[in-house]
Amino acid sequence: MAGAGDDHGSISARVAVASDLDRAVATVTAAFAGDPVWNWAFRDGVELERWWRLLMENAFANSWISTVGDYEAVSVWIPPGGNELSDADEQRVEPLLRELAGSRAPQVAQLLDRFDAAHPKDVPHYYLSLLATQPAQRGRGIGMGLVADKLALLDAESTPAYLESSNPANHARYERVGFERTGSFSTPDASHELATMWREPR
Repeated sequence: MAGAGDDHGSISARVAVASDLDRAVATVTAAFAGDPVWNWAFRDGVELERWWRLLMENAFANSWISTVGDYEAVSVWIPPGGNELSDADEQRVEPLLRELAGSRAPQVAQLLDRFDAAHPKDVPHYYLSLLATQPAQRGRGIGMGLVADKLALLDAESTPAYLESSNPANHARYERVGFERTGSFSTPDASHELATMWREPR
């Protein structure tokens, strides 16, 4: 569910730690405030903030989050064999959806099922779960710089990468760093489409 990026530039990334959680969640929430798919799922910033916090808590526990500068951009990569949510967090998803989405919770749950169904399962890969750039920092290459920083390591490992792009404005940015569109899926009402993208190591 990567999105809210910008063009590629040179950056100095660091691995985020638990004390970074609140600021990192704030960056992701702000970055996805205008995202077509996630605004379809959750209708205000409070709902989005609580959803991203659930997803990111597990990533912080496993050192899968990188950031740059004053939380100007944040990326979440899940390594081969890793899980986006812990077993305990998986149990929190359904009640949280009911609380946040109310009568729309079944539709949002169906969207999440479509994420899972589209995700490749046969080839070990890194998964770019989230990419977010603070709105005021877009256009400086920070977000895609975080991606390029990680892709260089993946190339050294000869490991592919996968992502879903939830905003058509970002598709070309991922293509410029080697991702190719492999398919798509839509929100349950067919109002918004996500692109699935795969990158072979270089």
